[in-house]
Amino acid sequence: MYWNDHMAPWGWFAMSFTTLLLWGLIAAAAVLLVRGLKRDRATGPGTPSTTEAEALLAGRYARGEIDDEEYARRLAVLRGHGTGPTSR
Repeated sequence: MYWNDHMAPWGWFAMSFTTLLLWGLIAAAAVLLVRGLKRDRATGPGTPSTTEAEALLAGRYARGEIDDEEYARRLAVLRGHGTGPTSR
């Protein structure tokens, strides 16, 4: 890279490119880490997302397997606004 105590043009390019590449990789790793932490906090480990459960419940309601009252009660429980399954 050096020639007569000076850096050749390709040396400057290589140094600049690798520096940008390094900072880009660091930024990408930080973004992926933050996204992963947000996702884990939102759904919790090992729990299905609420939207999947609501979609299944809506499917059962659309097929006529459950009535209006049961749909509303179960939807409230899924969203955390209702009572638990033990009280009726």
